[in-house]
Amino acid sequence: MAIGRNFPKGRLRALGVVLAFGLMSACAATFNNHGYIPPEEDLTAIQPGIDTRDSVALSVGRPSAAGVIRDEAWFYTAYRVRNYAYRAPQIIERDIVAISFADDGVVQNIERFALEDGQVVQLSRRVTESSVREISFLRQILANFGRINIGEALAGDN
Repeated sequence: MAIGRNFPKGRLRALGVVLAFGLMSACAATFNNHGYIPPEEDLTAIQPGIDTRDSVALSVGRPSAAGVIRDEAWFYTAYRVRNYAYRAPQIIERDIVAISFADDGVVQNIERFALEDGQVVQLSRRVTESSVREISFLRQILANFGRINIGEALAGDN
């Protein structure tokens, strides 16, 4: 039974066009936006040497990331990711605003970095090596048999 017998040629052609557009749209890139950067007018209202952490928190909000060791800087980040079919996601836009603070909590500097300004930094996850080896429970029991002194064990019962 041929498909052409049941469908008129015009409908078969229309079905082919719809399927072709469906396949092409499945391969179209999708974009995702992540993060938050305060608006430029809010950032220009922050005055280095005058504003503090509290006033910055009130005017633009607290960021999702801060300095790792001390709270010496706040980082606001936003980026746009392109996903295309089977390929790995690619960051096509990235903006970072860093607001640094002095020891007394007063704003020292406001810096803006874009994707073109930065380098890709691979974060390393530092894990402390354990001195404990992975030894199974059965191996631990069998290893202890050589340490048992039968004479001491029997002498302790008297």
